Amino acid sequence: METMTTTAWELACHIDDTVENGGVCVQIGGKQIALFYFKRRNEWYATQNECPHKKQMILSRGMTGSLGDTPKVACPFHKKTFALDTGECLSGDECAITTYPVKVEAGLVYISLEN
Repeated sequence: METMTTTAWELACHIDDTVENGGVCVQIGGKQIALFYFKRRNEWYATQNECPHKKQMILSRGMTGSLGDTPKVACPFHKKTFALDTGECLSGDECAITTYPVKVEAGLVYISLEN
């Protein structure tokens, strides 16, 4: 017998509360989540907001861009970069950030904290 699982989606914000090609911070379930919208790619990403190096809630204010086809964010404090799709540190460090699934429906952005 196959077990079906369902994803628990949490309302994060309205799309008008976000910025194009940048990030915002939303709070879901007591967690600060960095939410990014790449307009030119029409893609949404969500990660932990805490920088793993400085332990400060700042990643949502980081500079976004791409490394090849990989969407990334650079921490505004020390410019370490992280892949927004996998959380991998692209600066050669062993640390990574947590990423979360995102969906948009009827002008609302939802994030699943299950990963």
